[in-house]
Amino acid sequence: MTTPVAATPPPSGGHRLPPGEAGAATAARMASPRRPERPIVMKPLTPVSPGARVALGISFFVLFVAVWAIATFGGFVQKTFLADPLSMLKSGWVLLTEMGFAKDIGMTVFRVVGGFLIAAVIAVPLGVAMGAYKPIEAFFEPFVSFARYLPASAFIPLLILWAGIGEAQKLAVIFIGSFFSLVLMISVTVGNTRRDLVEAAYTLGVGDASLIRRVLIPGAAPEIAEQLRMVLGWAWTYVIVAELIGASSGIGHMITDSQALLATDQIIFGIIVIGLIGLASDLLFKRANRRLFPWAALGR
Repeated sequence: MTTPVAATPPPSGGHRLPPGEAGAATAARMASPRRPERPIVMKPLTPVSPGARVALGISFFVLFVAVWAIATFGGFVQKTFLADPLSMLKSGWVLLTEMGFAKDIGMTVFRVVGGFLIAAVIAVPLGVAMGAYKPIEAFFEPFVSFARYLPASAFIPLLILWAGIGEAQKLAVIFIGSFFSLVLMISVTVGNTRRDLVEAAYTLGVGDASLIRRVLIPGAAPEIAEQLRMVLGWAWTYVIVAELIGASSGIGHMITDSQALLATDQIIFGIIVIGLIGLASDLLFKRANRRLFPWAALGR
């Protein structure tokens, strides 16, 4: 005889639905719509469309001006310490139309471009040589690494003694602030060229000079261009420092005079002009880099 197997009792504290009700519950769960997944707004390293990038960038400026207006028009900050946006615009118009501020802007742009070009003309070939030839790197790199930590403003008293308070002193400040960092960055970029490209070039029979001209420089050119763009932004900070001492023209000179008059509206206008010129030069640099080095975006 077969011994009947006892049914396993349900777990303590639980209950079992009748077969009909269990099927109905299962069908109800399957028929109920799934909860929609939350849309993913951002993902790491995922690019945004050009239109969205422009909209996001403009929205920050709108928010910044709105907070500024609330703080000044609402009386939270005294006008002596922070002028409101409308007063700033009125003072800026007076500076441009009645006080010759356009000439000051031109002088500052001339100093920035001049000092930056002098630094770039010397730094680019020296950086390429240091990255390509290790003995040259061993000779220059300790001093360059030492000098790049020296603040350019610390040289202003010496430069005034050596070159006076003319344009040479201001160009020298920008040169010192830009040159050493630029040399080191270019050297590292050239030295990090992919070794498989170098070995492939040697396998094809190129010489050392041809390797530098046809492999090292084209491979490092996009990143060198980006480094030049960054250092140009640094040059704007150094020119203002140079113009704060012993200058009779320039945006920094105007800011110094406005400080003595507690004219925060003029100070803010000068700062905004610097930012706008720097932003325009940055955008032009980016566009030029994309056109000159289209292969830089292949791996992105």
